[in-house]
Amino acid sequence: MDAGDLRGVIALDGPSGTGKSTVARRLARRLGARYLDTGAMYRAVTLATLRAGLDPDDEARIVPIAEGLDLRMGTDPDRSTVHIGDEDVAAEIRGRPVTLAVSAVSAIPGVRELLKAEQRAIIQREVGGGHGIVVEGRDIGTAVAPDAPLKVFLTASSDARALRRARQDAAEGRPSTVDATRLDVDRRDRLDSSRSASPLRAADDAVRLDTTDLDLAGVVDLLLTIVDERGLRGVAAERAGR
Repeated sequence: MDAGDLRGVIALDGPSGTGKSTVARRLARRLGARYLDTGAMYRAVTLATLRAGLDPDDEARIVPIAEGLDLRMGTDPDRSTVHIGDEDVAAEIRGRPVTLAVSAVSAIPGVRELLKAEQRAIIQREVGGGHGIVVEGRDIGTAVAPDAPLKVFLTASSDARALRRARQDAAEGRPSTVDATRLDVDRRDRLDSSRSASPLRAADDAVRLDTTDLDLAGVVDLLLTIVDERGLRGVAAERAGR
């Protein structure tokens, strides 16, 4: 990595459909950094739960599944991979069964504690190896990396988020109507914001960015400006992450 690359952690949070994943990947690429999609980790545990035939609310039986899951997360923003053992599950975890159950599974305190520890380990491994990392999810700035030198909370109108998610699903072979997607988005908002363990909310010191009227390039350019204003590249960034 050269002196222009990110050092330390950028925590990127927000509800479904705000463009977190796309923005985080693009930002990581522009900064020569690693990328971690924490939501994919909860989806992988949810997939394992469904495969075991368990109720998504069955904490006593789901926590042991999470404990024993051989979950392998790739951190290359150009090829973000998700494996359970040697099986590539990146496509399956985006299917509707997992989408409908993931909020319930991710609300289980024991699951959150396990995955939070794993997320911190991945962050520590990458930062310790000299890489910056952009981490996206719903509790990164508040619970996973509260000391991150830059925390961002993305928002957008409900209509904009539903349209984006429907387009994304269609592009990935999961056709859906905007109205149906809006119902899913609103349902996840309610569940994620009301759970007792690490609810969805912005960190007190997070930069709040409404992406309703911004395209991808505009959002990334704004975030790069903030990164540079805070000196989070090169030697200055390394000092900020200490």
